[in-house]
Amino acid sequence: MEAHYIGFNMWVKAVEKAQSFDADKVIPAMIGVAVPNLTGGLSTMMPNHHITKPVYIGEIQADGQLNTVWQTPGTLVAQEWSPYLEGSRDLIADWRPPMSCGNFNVKTGKCGG
Repeated sequence: MEAHYIGFNMWVKAVEKAQSFDADKVIPAMIGVAVPNLTGGLSTMMPNHHITKPVYIGEIQADGQLNTVWQTPGTLVAQEWSPYLEGSRDLIADWRPPMSCGNFNVKTGKCGG
């Protein structure tokens, strides 16, 4: 839910920054946009189009409420792909020109789908 809230607010800022609703103008304008998240910090859109967010680990109490048992000291940048999955370590996501690709293979030099 929080990611949708953050993402929509980032889109609004990117539309304002691009002064357009045209996706080809809004997509590059998204990079670097920062908006408040729901935990009191700022989330930023990275070049891989993942947002920075804090991480919380919690446990559900008997009354249904959540108790935070661990949290990061700030926001984290997500990795595009898992370094533990075969073939995944060769992939990067970067929506900036000249790549403009969410699945770029550094070994083959090609975008995948």
